[in-house]
Order: sequence, then structure tokens, then C-alpha cells
Amino acid sequence: MWIRSFADVIAENKEYLTELDSAIGDADHGINMNRGFQAVLAKLPAFENQDIGSIAKNVGMVLISTVGGASGPLYGTFFMQVSKETTGKLELTLSDWVAALESAVNGVMLRGKANPGDKTMLDSLIPALNALKESNARGASVAEALSASEKAAEQGMLATTSWVAKKGRASYLGERSAGTQDPGATSSYLLLKTASQIWGNSG
Repeated sequence: MWIRSFADVIAENKEYLTELDSAIGDADHGINMNRGFQAVLAKLPAFENQDIGSIAKNVGMVLISTVGGASGPLYGTFFMQVSKETTGKLELTLSDWVAALESAVNGVMLRGKANPGDKTMLDSLIPALNALKESNARGASVAEALSASEKAAEQGMLATTSWVAKKGRASYLGERSAGTQDPGATSSYLLLKTASQIWGNSG
């Protein structure tokens, strides 16, 4: 399952994410994300047999209540928005996932008041969404579309390294925020990479 796998990925990358955040933020992104997803794992048995929308909503609520800093509200919003597009669904088509990811991206953009190029998680999410849309429009398979989405997210993540942050604690550093990969863009890439690995292999 995507959520369980991502929780494992976050646990494995906790120190790496925190190391990235220590250079331009509060040095807690990995710690906070791991705390949140371990809390999700603890509560998952109570709702993992529900429809996808209900699962996503519960994940979002847990993250909002347990993750500190900006990550909790933003990742919580991500999953709450996904839930709006997946309520009642037990399986997702590629078009369903496009709609869910678009809703999530729009929600994160609104909540964080950020734009592409601000050096945030959106710099992974937006390219991923665009690649997913393009793949869906040309009739690509689920695996192909997810792979394209993952690669676009990775390119977006890597691009943040040279940028100056315009949002969050990193923005206080001005030009000194350049030279470090954004931790939020990194965790967002890992989220989409995990989706590609889990769903791409099954679909």
C-alpha cells in the first residue's frame, strides 16, 4: 500500500531530509514527517479498509494534528484534497489520479500561498502533475504515466538546488538559500516515486 510504503521511505530518509532542512530551515523536516507518518501507521488499521477517499481524509487529519512546522498543514491539505476527488472509490483510474493530484496541488498552493519557482514542495508537485496530464492525454499506460510523473518531480526537485527561496524559513536567508536542495520538494518527490513504484508495478 502506498501510504505504508511512503511511511517506510520517510523513516529511511529522515536524517537526509533533516540534513537538507538544517541548511535552510529549522532542521526538523525529516523528524516531523517521520513523526507524522508513524502516527498514520499507528492509526491506519482503523481505516485502511475504507474507500480511498476516506483513507486519504484520515491520513490528512492525522498529519495536521501530529506534524509540526509547515509540513503538517501542507501535507495534511494534500491528502484532504486527494480525498475530495476519491470519495467512494475503491480503485483509481489514471484520470482519477490526475484529478486527485491536481486538487492536491491546488490546495497546497492556496494553503502555502506559494508559486512555482519559490523553492517549495510545489516545485516537485507541479511538474509531476503536468507530466501526468500529458501522459493521460496521449493515452499512456498507468505505469508509463507514473514513471513520467516521477521523473518530472525529480527534475523539479533537483532544480531547486540553485534557486533562492521565496517562502518559509529558508526565505530569510536570501541568496544564501541557494545551493541546497529544498527538503519539501525532496519529500514530495519521494511521495510520487513511491506511488510510481507501488501503482506502476500493479497497473
